[in-house]
Amino acid sequence: MQHNILKPFPIKGKNLLPIVQGGMGVGVSAHRLAGSVAKLGAVGTISSVDLRRHHPDLMAQTAKSRDKALIDRVNLIALDREIAAANRIAGGKGVVGVNIMRAVAEYAAYVRQACESGAGAIVVGAGLPLDLPELTTDYPDVALIPILSDARGIALVLKKWMRKNRLPDAIVIENPRRAAGHLGAARLEDVDQPHFDFPVVLEGTFNVFRELGIESERIPLIAAGGVNSHEQLRDLLALGASAVQLGTAFAVTEEGDAHINFKKVLAEAKPEDIVTFMSVAGLPARGVRTPWLVNYLEKEEKLQRKAGPKECTVGFDCLHQCGLRDGIAKAGQFCIDTRLAFALQGDVKRGLFFRGAEPLPFGSEIRPVRELIEFLMTGKRPGPISQHASGVMPPLAAP
Repeated sequence: MQHNILKPFPIKGKNLLPIVQGGMGVGVSAHRLAGSVAKLGAVGTISSVDLRRHHPDLMAQTAKSRDKALIDRVNLIALDREIAAANRIAGGKGVVGVNIMRAVAEYAAYVRQACESGAGAIVVGAGLPLDLPELTTDYPDVALIPILSDARGIALVLKKWMRKNRLPDAIVIENPRRAAGHLGAARLEDVDQPHFDFPVVLEGTFNVFRELGIESERIPLIAAGGVNSHEQLRDLLALGASAVQLGTAFAVTEEGDAHINFKKVLAEAKPEDIVTFMSVAGLPARGVRTPWLVNYLEKEEKLQRKAGPKECTVGFDCLHQCGLRDGIAKAGQFCIDTRLAFALQGDVKRGLFFRGAEPLPFGSEIRPVRELIEFLMTGKRPGPISQHASGVMPPLAAP
């Protein structure tokens, strides 16, 4: 191991492996995955979106309900359970964080619940978390980590936070060209812009630090999107990053919280199977061309022409702004919660399967979290798979 390069990075007094597991919803990264990653001394991340789907008792109360207040309430209960379970697995090691999309309607409630339930970090993407310091004032020990894609966005957040006497504890720099799920670009045509490349953004961010007089604070920068090898990790650290974040590679591990079919769809996808399109959240997104997505994309232009305000199809109103519900023609025209829930359950025909653009470290193999982290840290590939993983986790029992 290159000890002079692969050094730990600090978050709130903890020295961690330079590896962060990205948050993936609906339910793809829940307590089992996040806890397992943290147990090994890295950052594990729970996605806060619609976690009730891992809890049969909560789904029994809400599966057919259109009561938004009830659904929101049980999702907070589910988030509390998931954080507690992840922390039990981690056993005090690493950090268990919670990823909360700024674009979700209950963003502030999720932030408060995550802090109250014992999350070690709040990670926010899909929008600028300009108000995150105020929401977490009572929890100074919780790390605050925004996800941004360019130096301009980073400067904007830093200036706003500095007026509130707060700095990020780390910043995730996500490259839209390579990442999965919702991407940090305003339009589809912007995704491949060179100003999102890691060397450009890292250099620009260090310039912002100098201009703002905070270079001495040494805020860790976490490079996210397409990382799949020890060599990439080493190269990014040499450029000045403190860590890397991976999503898809962790989603397909044995400990990943989604159905085995979900993992196979991601792991077996070929480059031509991966497509970028507009999400209902008004952001570009990247996923696998499964039967539903192929069918949707064929009809997308027609659906966008007919776009108009309508009631939420599931009575959940999960997003602050939804292209389908609000009739925003330039955004996606489908229920994202329903489609991601189908994917979590392994429904290959009806699900939306988010995936990054790059090859996975172990190809189509489903391996344990430990092997993935060891490979990233050392470059040493594991031996043959001795047994097939089920990929199915039992639901948490109600407390």
